[in-house]
Amino acid sequence: MIHFDEAHRAVYYPEDRRFRIWIRPSILIPLLFLVICPFVLAWIQNAIFGLPYIAAASASHEGITSGPHGFPFWIRWSHFFNLFFLFMLVRSGLSILMEHPRLYFYDHCTPGTEWIRFTPLRVPTDRIWTAKQDARYISPIAATPGYRHTVGVARSWHFINVYGFVLTGLFFVIGLFTTDQWRRLVPTSPDIFAQAWNTFVYYANLRLPPEPNGFYAYNALQQLSYFATIFIMAPLSILTGMAMSPALVSGFPIYAKLFGGRQAARSIHFLMLVGFIGFTVVHVTLVGLTGFARNMNHIVLGTDDLRPAGMILGFIGIAAVVLSWVVAHYVSWYFPRKLQHAQKAVTQPPKLVTLDRLRPSQHYRKDQISPHFWPNGKMPEREDWKQLAAGSFKDYKLKVSGLVENPVELSLVDLRALGGEEFITMHHCIQGWTGIAQWGGLSMKKLIEHVKPKPSAKVIAFYSFGPALFSAVYYETQKLENALKPECMLALEMNGAPLPAIYGAPLRLRVENQLGYKMIKWIERIEFAQSEKELGKGEGGSNEDDEYFDLLPNI
Repeated sequence: MIHFDEAHRAVYYPEDRRFRIWIRPSILIPLLFLVICPFVLAWIQNAIFGLPYIAAASASHEGITSGPHGFPFWIRWSHFFNLFFLFMLVRSGLSILMEHPRLYFYDHCTPGTEWIRFTPLRVPTDRIWTAKQDARYISPIAATPGYRHTVGVARSWHFINVYGFVLTGLFFVIGLFTTDQWRRLVPTSPDIFAQAWNTFVYYANLRLPPEPNGFYAYNALQQLSYFATIFIMAPLSILTGMAMSPALVSGFPIYAKLFGGRQAARSIHFLMLVGFIGFTVVHVTLVGLTGFARNMNHIVLGTDDLRPAGMILGFIGIAAVVLSWVVAHYVSWYFPRKLQHAQKAVTQPPKLVTLDRLRPSQHYRKDQISPHFWPNGKMPEREDWKQLAAGSFKDYKLKVSGLVENPVELSLVDLRALGGEEFITMHHCIQGWTGIAQWGGLSMKKLIEHVKPKPSAKVIAFYSFGPALFSAVYYETQKLENALKPECMLALEMNGAPLPAIYGAPLRLRVENQLGYKMIKWIERIEFAQSEKELGKGEGGSNEDDEYFDLLPNI
């Protein structure tokens, strides 16, 4: 266990570390039926008709000269790197999941409507319960980096490794279709489904079917499994991951609807993770049962013999993968800033030329407003905010200063007088939940025009009355060009009423192409600056400084 001081231990290593998986009965019962039914049918078929006949595959004979055979170096190395990147994605994905340990099929994320949860807690109804409180602990043995509230570091690992996963996959697919190796994986006859069922009947009855030599061919069920994993599960995992991008969804709302909505995409993304884990377990089991030494020589050395060399090297490769988890754990806790900067160097350039160029254009109706909108953040404890709140913020003045030609102090009445806008948008939290709400207030573009930034002003810093996780001062920044985009506003109203205290009164930011933590609540003052590096610890906000969040979180 990493050594924490008292403040960090309370956040990362809470007393309540219970873990529980609950699945809604209306989902669990049909799911169990779908899983058990094929086994029951296979048992009945065997009991009545016996095990089906499976003809030996013509490609299974040693020394065959036609068709693809063997495993060239590019397949063997792709296999290893796919294993490496996939497990890093799974482990970091589990840490991300625990930040909001509930999955839904609807974008409202109303407590009690989740189809599965990974927490023993029901959301209490007798007090405010924030999304931050709802996060759960997960052991670093199972996840990277593990513990609780480590979503910033987990995202760094996730986004760095997804590039490796995608590039490895592209390299592998290009290799398949520029050689005859595609014939191993791509079905060319509908007869394969009947053959795959016959093979499954053997496995379901705990019998091994007549196995072809995997050096030359796969059985029908193997072929379909590999095809589905490579050409269905992997692309679907990537596409649903993209559907959780606020920039993409706000720019092209129809994209998330292709998967049933943003939360449905998140659920499918999780199911793909389960699918990859399940495939790996079954795959490794069958590799062991059908001749471990020979199979390891196939995929490690590209030879078809019984020497122990492939098995030994294979174990060394697996040990290296496991060692990478240990290294990642220690890098996460001892070099988090370097990891944050590495992730920024890898991911921010492509985001700047793709997602960040999209202009928010959301169109929701009032009847689509979420019945529940998760609150988040620490409520202000300062006496000046409490006094302002007691007076309904009539004496509140927003101070706008820094690199501007026209520094001002504006009351809520003054802000309304500058102009008003209303949008109904979907909020995307870094923790994973979403909610649809109507926001009313002053466009940032109009405020910027009013205060007239100097040419050297590139960044806008927003300071909150509320505290940060580990410090008294909470701030966030936005690039000037992002603040000028549509649907970026200082919100004074929520769902047609004055902004409630729990959601950021008297004033909060809305910037719909980014994740919710950039939409600072309880705004005290605004300052225009030359660079985010001049502020705080130089990373662009309290979350970026102390929790290693992304500077540009549009995915």
